[in-house]
Parts: sequence; C-alpha cells; structure tokens
Amino acid sequence: MTLAPPAHDRGITTLTLDSPANRNALSARLVGELTEALAGCAADDEVRAVVLTHTGTTFCAGADLTAPPEPAAFVSLMRAVVALPKPVVARVTGHVRAGGLGLLGACDISAAGPDATFALTESRLGLAPAVISLPLLPRLDPRAATRYYLTGERFDAVEAARIGLITVAAGPEDVDKALVPVLDGLRRASPQGLKASKELVTATVLQSFDSHAEDLIARSAALFASDDAREGMTAFLERRDPPWVL
Repeated sequence: MTLAPPAHDRGITTLTLDSPANRNALSARLVGELTEALAGCAADDEVRAVVLTHTGTTFCAGADLTAPPEPAAFVSLMRAVVALPKPVVARVTGHVRAGGLGLLGACDISAAGPDATFALTESRLGLAPAVISLPLLPRLDPRAATRYYLTGERFDAVEAARIGLITVAAGPEDVDKALVPVLDGLRRASPQGLKASKELVTATVLQSFDSHAEDLIARSAALFASDDAREGMTAFLERRDPPWVL
C-alpha cells in the first residue's frame, strides 16, 4: 500500500500518503488508492471532512518517473478533491514538488510548517506544469505563478501562503495547533452547509477543469513523449545536469 489505512476522529478522516521510500511520489498506484479513498469518504455520512497528510520528510515529490500515472487519472484525482462535497484539508510538514503542488492546490484549506519547501520543477525537466494548472492558476497570484512556473525556484511556507498556494504558514511544531480552529469550525458546520459553501468557493476551479482539462492532458502527454523530457527525466534519475544547463 502507498496510502495508510484511514484514521477517524470525531467526523474527521485522515488520509496519509505513506510511501516515503519514493518521497510519496505520484505513482499510478498511489493515484488509484487515493482516488478510491476519497470516493469512500464522499459516500460515508460519518465523514464531515478529510485531512490529507504524509509520512516522511516529503508531502509529495510529484510524478513517479518510474511508474507515472496517466495524466487523465491524475486530473481525475485533483478534480475529485475539488469536487468532493466535503472539505479537504492538507497538513504539510515536508517538501512539495511539481505535481505535488497540484494535489495541494486542489485542497480547500492547508497548513504547512517551516520545514516545508515548494517548487514547480517541471521546466527544468523539459516539461511544464500543465495539468496541475487546473487547480493552481485560478488560485495563485498571477505574477508569482509566472515566476515559479518559469524558474523552478524553491520557496518556503511563508511565500506559499503569500501567493495563495496554502492557507496558513505555521511556526515550528505548530501545524497541528494551526489546524485546531479549522477542524473545530468544520465539526460545528452542518454537512449541507459545508457542501453548499464549498460549491461556491470551488466553482471557478471546476470551470477550469471543465474548460481546459482535455487540452492540458494532451499537452502533458506530448511533453512527456518529447526528446527534451526524456533527457530531462534521465538526467534527473542519474543525478546529473541535462545538456541545456548553462
């Protein structure tokens, strides 16, 4: 399993990415398991909200280059998070890279600690943040998105909160403390109220999926099949610079 068994506490179900050996990379298996778990949460009246977290020092390293999911399957997962009739809260205490930012951006509320770092590294591999643009671009500061899409720079939780990627940048050991009022608020809300309120705040994001998903899936597939991407991914796996690095 790449997803730990769900944990339940007073209406909150916690789903834990549990594949630290590959830094919780988005393999076809993990995408399938997480999609199935979310469907189970959607159908369970005892689940008021979902917390998505991780083991190890990395929340999600992006696509598993050795066993990647189909772009359409990953898009379906992100859309499932956005469209789930219950809030999804991300708890991040480690690093997030590439496609992991798409998963994080699909969540409704998120808190990250000072050990978390973020980077959209696709351009360095001959790729682009194609399908993850569906949840990210409607929510990110446009100028910041331009910078980090193009440069692949790392940034911290404070910057992630400033640009709209996460909700709260927490202090040392304070991620769970920062989520206490969030989870308390969700427990006090009615299921109908949560569903209707989430529909309002996710409408623009879902429009992005409905309008652009097909084009971005095709664009992602074309990029992954390109010579530049093959060289970029090979260089990454071999821990060397690709030839275009100056």
